[in-house]
Amino acid sequence: MTARVVTLDLDGVTDKAGLMDRCARDLRLPDWFGRNWDALADVLSDPGLWSGDGVGEETVVVVRHWDRYAGARPDEWATAREVFAQASVLTVALALGGSS
Repeated sequence: MTARVVTLDLDGVTDKAGLMDRCARDLRLPDWFGRNWDALADVLSDPGLWSGDGVGEETVVVVRHWDRYAGARPDEWATAREVFAQASVLTVALALGGSS
């Protein structure tokens, strides 16, 4: 099995709106993405968006530079981590140290 790696770079993100915008940009989410927690959970669990070109290809999202956002908005970050953890068709990994 091969993996497709996508980077979600949160450098400079300071609030939920910024997180949602960065998710839309870096993950190349569809225009209909609603930029809220439920919409993010739905899109991260939609196999039609993440199936890739190959059969059995896994998508891994590496979140970089998350530490400043986590420190500035701990409650929002906790929600984001829950949403990432519940993504049924993706693997989401936090880059160690937040800036790797």
